[in-house]
Order: sequence, then C-alpha cells, then structure tokens
Amino acid sequence: MLRFKLRFTVLVAVVPLIAGAILAGVQAFERPRPCIAVGATTLEIGSAPWHADLHVSFTDDPSLATVRVAVTDSAANADFAVIDDVDDGQENTCKATAATQFVALSAQPSTSAPVIYLSHDGPADYRIFVRSRHFTLREAAALIVGAHGERPRLAAAF
Repeated sequence: MLRFKLRFTVLVAVVPLIAGAILAGVQAFERPRPCIAVGATTLEIGSAPWHADLHVSFTDDPSLATVRVAVTDSAANADFAVIDDVDDGQENTCKATAATQFVALSAQPSTSAPVIYLSHDGPADYRIFVRSRHFTLREAAALIVGAHGERPRLAAAF
C-alpha cells in the first residue's frame, strides 16, 4: 500500500510539470503575429478573439461587405504593401505596448464590425500588395481596415 501511495504522489507531482512543459513548448514555437505601426500606436493581429479591440470578418459576397479591399499585382499601386521576403534578421519589428490595439479575424460576420470583401479587380476602398512569409492576404486586409476604418460610401455603392 505504501508503494502505491508513493507512485501516486509522484504521478500527481509530475503530470502538471509535463503539461506545463508542453504548453511552454507550444508558445515558444508560435509564429510572430503580423503587426503595423500607425502613428504612436501599433495594430497587431490578436492571438485570442476575446482580447481584440476590433473584430473583422470576411465575405465572398460583395453585397454583404462594408469594406472592399483589392489585391494588386504591384506595390506601387497599393495603399498598403507588405514585402518581407528579404532575410534581414528582423522577424517582427513591432513592439507591444499599452497602446497596442489587437485585431481579430472572426469567422462569423457581425453587424457592428467591418465585413471585408477581398477582390482582385473592381472598385475598392483600399488596395493591398502582399509578398510575405508572415502576412496572409486576410491579415493584411484586416490591418489596413483596422488602421483606417470603414468607409461609409462603400455600403451605398452596392
């Protein structure tokens, strides 16, 4: 019986340590979150939706969009360009501060949050160019909308 209690005590003490090591390992391999500096603040794609200052969602139906973001083939034609294919050793130059605002990509559209339609042609509120290992098209669109907001004229255009 004493042997069983000793094994159980060791098991109870070791399991939380193993779980903590696994969680620490997962956080250590988390990729840098896309971010941009806007004036004195920073906008960053949030890792947790409940910690976001702004939620955005995406739609495939332009009539449901509140913001249209066009993907361009040229950085010169873009309002926002992300090019980070140069290996300069700076993986993430944004530093989180108290003024950092987090943007969450929501799966479900909300009536109070921007709904983004990504297109490759046609009218657009913003134009983006993305050539990146860290930013997806959706993340870049969410950041530009988070930085500048919705433009009310788009809703009337459809």
